[in-house]
Amino acid sequence: MVKHIDPDNILLQMPSLKAVKSFVAAAKYQSFTRAAEALCVTQAAISRQIRELEAYLGVDLFRRVGRAVELTEAGSAFFDAAQLSFVNISQAARRVRLHKAGKSELTLCCSPAFSALWLSPKLPGFFSENQDIDLNLICTQNFLSMEPGVAPDIFITKFASFKSGYRSYPLFHDVIYPVCTPQYRDDHPELATLDGLRDGALLNLNPYGRSQVAEHIDWGVWLAFHDTDIEKRPHDRPHVFSANDYNVVINMTLAHQGVALGWNHLVAQLIESGTLVRPLPHEVVHKDSQHYLAFKEDRESDRASCKLRDWLLSQFA
Repeated sequence: MVKHIDPDNILLQMPSLKAVKSFVAAAKYQSFTRAAEALCVTQAAISRQIRELEAYLGVDLFRRVGRAVELTEAGSAFFDAAQLSFVNISQAARRVRLHKAGKSELTLCCSPAFSALWLSPKLPGFFSENQDIDLNLICTQNFLSMEPGVAPDIFITKFASFKSGYRSYPLFHDVIYPVCTPQYRDDHPELATLDGLRDGALLNLNPYGRSQVAEHIDWGVWLAFHDTDIEKRPHDRPHVFSANDYNVVINMTLAHQGVALGWNHLVAQLIESGTLVRPLPHEVVHKDSQHYLAFKEDRESDRASCKLRDWLLSQFA
């Protein structure tokens, strides 16, 4: 006897996925024309799909603003859910395809400075030992505002309790000291003293860029740890250059433009190679500031995810 299957109301009430795809593209690009180009179809096809979707939902999803379109309140609510669903479907499909090909794709999220100065030089070693793993790197200063549907396997972050569903592993405390090029040190022997350092050309990371480096420390704070008042710099002092991107600060340092504060985990390799030097031995060890590796708990049984996690932890051990 054949068992009777009741109608599946969820699937029956689903709108056409083709229409939803057209809607998501139009909402993303705020243009039916650009949506058509992105999906390699005609503008007429996009318009028809969206009319069918609006008729099905019984609401207008867009309003026209000149030659562009913008979402209505109903359209905005539908877009948030639809985009998240498509991201999840796309990621799941990609994982399945890669698995069939014997590959795994992992997503790692970290700050731009960590990526450029710490991670990039070490990655060739990881890839040489793990040729079956593809890495998707997301660089951001704001880990708490990820795009919908983006759930990296691993974060390198300064949050001890990061997000639900992640386990945190402590990595290291901040150690901060002045750095410059050997040429700049040799041209400015006064840097061997704290007063001479204070009165020199200082390269500073401003508050807008310290959220994932060390938000507590700038030149004024660092000097104060060593009983040196930055306000006593003479009026004819050299410039202070500030930027919200630590990579810019380090590039200015490498161009012999002054002295920067070096966070040990970011500049240690440059020190070891002799590219940068410490003009004096003073440092600040910030025991209240720690970095963590946050690992997605539901990836605990995934071999590739565990390999990347264990490799990262071994680099800090």
